[in-house]
Amino acid sequence: MSQSYELKAEAREQVGKGSARAVRREGKIPAVIYGDKQPPLAIALSYKEIYYKIHGGGFLTTVTTIDVGGQKIRVLPREYQLDPVKDMPLHVDFLRVSRDTEVNVLVPVHFLNEEKSPGIKRGGVLNIVRHEVEFRCPANAIPDSIEIDLTGREIGDSIHISAVKLPAGVQPVIQDRDFTIATIAGSAAMKPAAEEAEAPAATEAGGEE
Repeated sequence: MSQSYELKAEAREQVGKGSARAVRREGKIPAVIYGDKQPPLAIALSYKEIYYKIHGGGFLTTVTTIDVGGQKIRVLPREYQLDPVKDMPLHVDFLRVSRDTEVNVLVPVHFLNEEKSPGIKRGGVLNIVRHEVEFRCPANAIPDSIEIDLTGREIGDSIHISAVKLPAGVQPVIQDRDFTIATIAGSAAMKPAAEEAEAPAATEAGGEE
């Protein structure tokens, strides 16, 4: 789990597109805090802080504290909007979280020890089916990533979710099947070589009539 951090914010009395544009002109980012059976709270955050948090990675999987005029609220970023041209943050939604809050989150998949996979050494290719997996877990125990060790993996191997060791309390949202995360496939360059090896054998077999 990534280390939590704190953001300072100001409450916003006005909401709507006009108010959001005014906030951005001041060099801030409009945002809203919702959930936990409380009314939504409109806030404004530092543009610079939010920009670097979003582009620094792990933004949507890290619980943070927002200080709104001295009131500290634990939240989990749930969604953000970026300018489609400039890639600048436009708005952020935060979910209030407590000790008992459980959330669905997309967690990235990291692959380790490709150099220790015999299949990849022989020219096989790691075919990643899922770059992220959606999990249900406590908000304060979201894993930064899940790691899959490729040591010993051969061409033709499939890696399913059941083969992944998950932290306590973390479960895949998909429960009705043992879905595939990645496979080790033979490369296109390996097929002609295999066909060439089979051709002499076929010729010899044909000459034994």
